[in-house]
Amino acid sequence: MTAPLMPKATAVWLVDNTTLTFRQISKFCEIHELEIQAIADGDVAYNIMGQSPIANGQLTIEEIKRCEADPTADLVSNVMEKNVKEINARNKKILTPSQRSDKPSAILWLIHNCPDLANSQIRRLIGTTNTTIDSIREGTREDMAYLRAKNPVAIGLCSETALDEAIKAAHYRLNKDAIKAEREAEKQKAKLKKKAEARKKKALKKKLAEEKKAAREALRAAKKAEKEALKAEKKALREKEASAKKKAMEKKKAAKAAKAKAKKEALKEKLKAKKALKEAKLQAKMEAKALKAKEKAEAKKAAKAAKAKAKMEAKKAEKAAKVKAKAKAKKEALKEKLKEKAAAKKAKQKEKEALKKAAKAEKKALKKKTKAAKTSSKIKAKKKTAKKK
Repeated sequence: MTAPLMPKATAVWLVDNTTLTFRQISKFCEIHELEIQAIADGDVAYNIMGQSPIANGQLTIEEIKRCEADPTADLVSNVMEKNVKEINARNKKILTPSQRSDKPSAILWLIHNCPDLANSQIRRLIGTTNTTIDSIREGTREDMAYLRAKNPVAIGLCSETALDEAIKAAHYRLNKDAIKAEREAEKQKAKLKKKAEARKKKALKKKLAEEKKAAREALRAAKKAEKEALKAEKKALREKEASAKKKAMEKKKAAKAAKAKAKKEALKEKLKAKKALKEAKLQAKMEAKALKAKEKAEAKKAAKAAKAKAKMEAKKAEKAAKVKAKAKAKKEALKEKLKEKAAAKKAKQKEKEALKKAAKAEKKALKKKTKAAKTSSKIKAKKKTAKKK
């Protein structure tokens, strides 16, 4: 992964405006985690203005939100931003100042991680000189103590395919004889495998042929057994059919005899039923006559009872009418008495009200008289005092 164009400014912005962990910010900006913590505490880069990686097109809001939700995830820059330095290096365009300054750290990374690479291969990959490569190999470079190994693919000095091809070429150059021997051994192994496979195929073909013969013989034997079984079954079926026919004839004879017996019994039962019907009809006629006589007697009794009930009800109705008339007369008399009492009460109330009004008028008159007497006594007293003076 390539570092952003302004790592510290982007780190300041990410610390201030996101909830990303120090590890995620340090990995993206390629700055140590302790330095990111110092930026968050305000000890480092307090005078640097934060620069938004979203505005520069280095990151997207969705990527930041994804990493905020998952603290174990790493930030991935945009495809265009990620490949700008690689495209420039491929097209041999002018490198950025950060890429130029990162060349020694890339050489150190290749020396440590890919020791089989020759100086010529490192020169082609990074675009440097033999002197710088030798000084870094021997450790005689002035700033050797401050160098930190960086992957040239992540920085953008070379592509991953070019690095893989160079490693393969170096490995082949150093191990030519061993590789050739391995290839020859592989070829011999392949030949032996082919021969073994051919032998296996022949053995399989033989086995298949033998199995086919055995299957054919088994089929023939099975067909013969099936034919014999069919013959035996046909014989058994014929015997069963003959016995079944005999049984059916016997059953038919027995059924005919049973039918004849049933007919005789049915005739006897019919005669008995006719006799029973005649007797039942006679009994029914006798019973009907008796019922009619009973009904007539009951009807007469019911008519007499109804007449008696009607007379009793008429008498009861007359008595009830008389009682109702007496009750109505009593009620009317009570109503008239109550009306008289109410009229007497009203008259008494009117008398009381008249007496109250008269008492009130007398009281008012007395008050006026007392007031007049007081005023006259006051006037007299004033006149006396005036005369004395």
